[in-house]
Amino acid sequence: MAATYRYNEADRTLVRERVAQFRDQVGRRLAGQLSEDAFRPLRLMNGLYLQLHAYMLRVAIPYGTLSADQMHALADIARRYDRGFGHFTTRQNIQFNWIELAEAPDLLADLADADMHAIQTSGNVIRNVTADHYAGATADEIDDSRIYAEIIRQWSTLHPEFSFLPRKFKIAVTASATDRAALKVHDIGVRLFKQGDERGFEVMVGGGQGRTPMIAKTVREFLPERDLLSYLEAILRVYNLHGRRDNKYKARIKILVHDLGADVFAAAVEKEWQAIKDGPLALPEEKVARIRRHFHPPPFLDLDAPNALRLAKARRDPAFDRWLRVNTKPHKQPGYAIVDISLKPTGGIPGDATAEQMDAVADLAARYSFDEIRVTHTQNLVLPHVEESALYDVWRALDDLDLATPNVGLAGDIISCPGMDYCTLATARSIPIAQAISHRLADSDVQEDLGTLGIKISGCINACGHHHVGNIGILGLEKNGQEYYQLTLGGDPGHDASLGVVVGKSFSADGIVDAVEKITEAYRRIRTPGENFIATYRRVGPAPFKETLYAAA
Repeated sequence: MAATYRYNEADRTLVRERVAQFRDQVGRRLAGQLSEDAFRPLRLMNGLYLQLHAYMLRVAIPYGTLSADQMHALADIARRYDRGFGHFTTRQNIQFNWIELAEAPDLLADLADADMHAIQTSGNVIRNVTADHYAGATADEIDDSRIYAEIIRQWSTLHPEFSFLPRKFKIAVTASATDRAALKVHDIGVRLFKQGDERGFEVMVGGGQGRTPMIAKTVREFLPERDLLSYLEAILRVYNLHGRRDNKYKARIKILVHDLGADVFAAAVEKEWQAIKDGPLALPEEKVARIRRHFHPPPFLDLDAPNALRLAKARRDPAFDRWLRVNTKPHKQPGYAIVDISLKPTGGIPGDATAEQMDAVADLAARYSFDEIRVTHTQNLVLPHVEESALYDVWRALDDLDLATPNVGLAGDIISCPGMDYCTLATARSIPIAQAISHRLADSDVQEDLGTLGIKISGCINACGHHHVGNIGILGLEKNGQEYYQLTLGGDPGHDASLGVVVGKSFSADGIVDAVEKITEAYRRIRTPGENFIATYRRVGPAPFKETLYAAA
């Protein structure tokens, strides 16, 4: 069985009661007893949006962890209720874009049977908690960050005091020095680390993207482990009390932290916290241990000489060798590897997977990865625990499924929101731009030569494609009925997070593809040996890239 949190009967009862309530609400809407205005908040409470062409359902994947059975259930839903595919998002969720309203309650009932739901995937509440997608597998962590993400999930689910916040609220957790959860562009980011022998958290508040992007400020350098929930509660109370509700564009906590100043905000939190820190939200070791038992390591084998077979086979197959270099990562257990599954085939739609692909990945997880699958905020999947001796067979199976494109972390691993092909908020298409750039930079040799390079595309200012933290960011805009694309450079979501800077006038749909290629060519000319794109940009600034883009204009 996968090392994932399993519902107890209280969890299952809560979810089933929500399904029954929503079935009644949908029935009344279809019978004309509820107007769309009255129905809208009810459907949003259950993750159901009305998009350009149909209803869209957003399903939570807490901390991005799925069992094989849960992935099979998602494949079945894609087949029965959608058009045979699902879309994995930048929030470790999956969205189904072609839902019939009358079938939505049955869909939610099927999800409940697989211990899944769509609660708090929309609305002004604490949303799905993001965690490191390599948690429990990577050698550079001090603990499995999903333990703390699950503790936060249990605390925040249907929290009565925080069911109507000024705006939606997003929390990310990691337990490693390497930030794989984009902590500094979340409303709250918490990083577990050790100070001497004591474990605690750095707490960052007020990050976010969208209309007013900001990098989070550290408001607590070290928070003891036992105080995690009480301190988070204090932050939420200050935000709930003082966050603006008169202007939705200024309602996020990042605006409050900016307006008050981080020191003043932190002082207000400290005052609130002192009143509750020793109350029922205290987190003694036995409570953490209870959750930890759900995330026990799988029964790894004691393997010898882990790399011999892997290297021998790689030498005989260059395509396998490239996939090993790019799409696998070291595992903390000798003889095992972490396998990244790219959902970005050349010319494909970033994040999309067919029902057949989902079923096949579930089968691979059951056979090779202790029944576990991870969903990344970069719109890919992960098999976290694969024996190195099985990597060749896994690669061949993924290649047959068009899921072995060796581009994870490279220029072809483009993040994109659904854009104007689906979303009512979008002002420009983003998927066709991602596909065109993917074709232009398809050559694997070129991508490896370019090295680590994050290209991120959003179809509107809401930044679901995370363009603000793209090394190369693209924002789709509408001007006088035409789609244009604004280019930003220098964004990065990692430990040394930064926001991209607009380099100049925007480009047409055709022009933005040429512009991205010019940027990559300029980088290859001016980089120093061993220097990746973001390091080069931070060394030289935007000037040489602007010159390349606009010199002939």
